[in-house]
Amino acid sequence: MAKQLGFLINSSVCANCKACQVACQDKNNLPASIRWRRVVLYGGGSWLEKGGRWLPNGVFSYSVSFACMHCEKPACVEVCPAGAITKRADGVVLINQDQCIGCRYCEWACPYGAPQFNEVKGVMSKCTFCEDLLAQGQNPACVDACPMRAIEFGDIAELRAKYGALAQVDPLPTPTITLPNVVISPHRNAQFGGKGTGRIMNLPEEL
Repeated sequence: MAKQLGFLINSSVCANCKACQVACQDKNNLPASIRWRRVVLYGGGSWLEKGGRWLPNGVFSYSVSFACMHCEKPACVEVCPAGAITKRADGVVLINQDQCIGCRYCEWACPYGAPQFNEVKGVMSKCTFCEDLLAQGQNPACVDACPMRAIEFGDIAELRAKYGALAQVDPLPTPTITLPNVVISPHRNAQFGGKGTGRIMNLPEEL
């Protein structure tokens, strides 16, 4: 069986610094409006007044970094009418921009919002797993940029054997849709199954 590359995301130590997101944009020379890797802050709870003091009531938050999951059943590949998206032998999903017609079907089909439209070029774009760096024996940019070492990559079978097979925490979608090649080490406050009590708390980012 061919090796399938995937990511480990250790949400328990992610500090929401977004260094991985910035490194990805810088390495791939992306415009500010395109973020192949994103970090979402999810939290909830409330504050109660008691005796003139405000006390936390179930307050929690955690962060999850995510990009293209290079899925086992990539919806983007299935819907592309131009055949511009393919899955390599090592599992990396790539877009051939010379073949892409910019219809955006892949963007609508992907539950992770991984394919993003480049308005300047008129084609779709997404995480390439830093294929050029991999070819040189180097790590993806997001992996090296994380100061908390919260992102690892490798053979997904080996990552699962070491860290488990969890592939979803709220607010990410159910993994049953596309079978993402990711392992998530959850934060102690993580919520699951799309039944979380929190909300996405990201502040607006400048475009």
